[in-house]
Amino acid sequence: MATVASIINRCNRVAFGMRKYSVRAVSLVYSEYGEPIKVIQPTEQQLESPAPNQVLLKMLASPVNPADINTVQGIYPEKPRLPAVGGKEGVGEILEVGQNVKNLSPGDRVVHLTTEPGTWRTHGIFGENELFKIPKELGLAEAATFTVNPCTAYRMIKDFRTLKPGDTLIQNGANSACGQNVIQLCKVWGINSVNIVRNRPDIDKLKEYLTELGATCVLTEEEIRSTDIFKTEKFKRPLLALNCVGGKSALEILRHLGLRGAMVTYGGMSRDPVTVPTSAFIFKDISTHGYWMTRWSKENAESAARTEMFEDIIQLMLSKNIHAPAHEFVKFDQYKNALMNTLSIQGFAGKKYILDFE
Repeated sequence: MATVASIINRCNRVAFGMRKYSVRAVSLVYSEYGEPIKVIQPTEQQLESPAPNQVLLKMLASPVNPADINTVQGIYPEKPRLPAVGGKEGVGEILEVGQNVKNLSPGDRVVHLTTEPGTWRTHGIFGENELFKIPKELGLAEAATFTVNPCTAYRMIKDFRTLKPGDTLIQNGANSACGQNVIQLCKVWGINSVNIVRNRPDIDKLKEYLTELGATCVLTEEEIRSTDIFKTEKFKRPLLALNCVGGKSALEILRHLGLRGAMVTYGGMSRDPVTVPTSAFIFKDISTHGYWMTRWSKENAESAARTEMFEDIIQLMLSKNIHAPAHEFVKFDQYKNALMNTLSIQGFAGKKYILDFE
């Protein structure tokens, strides 16, 4: 059986032997839902020149997100048509454009905006409206992870409460990829971030890492239960709490919210339900919300708010105010390592595994 590496080498010889491209692409395809290691198979496909409103894209890098794993497992709310190519996020370089494509050219770098077609592939045919042009100066890791976690952090901070410099935000799962973006955005916007993480043997190393990112305060789940930072007014009571854990952790950050604060839930890593005391609703007028970036993106696909967000984040990345989360590039032919490690993250930070197609 041919290895992924041998398939890619053979396809590359076909892809770049002529100016009008005829590419044999390699994609990570699944025809049934299940554990990714079992159901995903590298598959070859012949790609010809793009149709009038399409482009031929050479993928450069694509992350493996937990949501990607859940999609392959069939437990994510959005289920693609099978057979499907994995991956929802990534950056590529345009090789050829269709005759009606106006705003993209060969050599441009673009990020993928839609959930289909998938991005775990060496090459692909994409519609012009499925892509967004980015500066070539943008780092590969930043570009590859651009459309999910930075955008999720940006929207949650912006959309649920109007936070001013000096206000406070509290979040759990602060070492996640999204949590790291929340920390950096809060620093840029002058918002105090109180960040909750699970205790671990290397907790001091984690606290140091998050502080260097811009965290105002980092506490373990045990420390937040006994802290007096709000009673002593070291920090204002938070107006916004971001929850990606659920269960007791969600209840704890909600307990510290100030009057008319809001808690936004965007994940449930503990798999325990979110419970809210009646007193929080009556006496503090707390509001609770859910957030799903995929839905926001679909509802705002043509909006000025989306373009403004992209431009803001790109400028913050170019100015080094936002960095990609802790990450590791994995060669495409070693894709199984990235799949296995994504939901069994080792180390002190929420490391992101990124498939490298180069």
